Amino acid sequence: MPTLADLSEPESFAHGRVTWRSGAGVCLLTLTNPPANGYSYEMMRDLDEAVLRARMDTAVEVIVLAGASEKFFCAGADIGMLDRLDPDFKYAFCLHANETLLRLEHTPKLVVAALGGHCVGGGLEVAMAADLRWARADSGKCGLPEVALGVLPGTGGTQRLSRIVGKSRSIAMMASGELVGYARAQELGLVDEVIAADDDASFLDAVLDRIGAFLRPGHSSTSVGLIKRAVQTGWELPLEAGLALERELQARLFASDDAKEGLAAFVEKRPARFEGK
Repeated sequence: MPTLADLSEPESFAHGRVTWRSGAGVCLLTLTNPPANGYSYEMMRDLDEAVLRARMDTAVEVIVLAGASEKFFCAGADIGMLDRLDPDFKYAFCLHANETLLRLEHTPKLVVAALGGHCVGGGLEVAMAADLRWARADSGKCGLPEVALGVLPGTGGTQRLSRIVGKSRSIAMMASGELVGYARAQELGLVDEVIAADDDASFLDAVLDRIGAFLRPGHSSTSVGLIKRAVQTGWELPLEAGLALERELQARLFASDDAKEGLAAFVEKRPARFEGK
């Protein structure tokens, strides 16, 4: 199972708002904008580049998103930045953020958001673009409180929250600006797992330990990636179109070395060793 010690030293992208560490099949992307990791255009530019790099890197099987703070995964958009910008730039900023999170959502690799500290506003919108959200117990709250600023959650919040917790519940949460602890978020289905840990380092090690279950050679990351693609792309399609997509992705897997290995290992009653091919 991978640990933080297995990952490379942090390296920053052009604007210094996201750092990259990788190793043992994992890529750790850390949002870095003290004190609350508020996201800006510069952070989204860095995240966009990081997602593309992870997508193209065949050694990366799972992407982990984290925040560079004990207190915050991400406190949302940098309000000072938004206050200074004109409406046209704000619109283009939201559009680029939408495109970046869609790119993350459609990358055929498992994405886990490791929520240590508060995850509110745009921070939760980033986390909701991940496939799984694992939170450090009692480390903070999450929610979309943009109504207090006279705006709406404009980086996918209205769309993704409603798909995760349901229409009426999402409207109630956003209209009231309700913030909930991670135990309640798990009850709502907004968080998939709550992990007890003393600090962020031990929390991330626990996250990486769990991620080991999705990595080669014991697990086919290729299958995981295409399962994700089938769900993410097929979710809004009519059933017959979704089934057609599923068949095409299955055909790709049947032609892969991983499928041949998995079927042979089952017949031969031995553990499979997948290579992601």
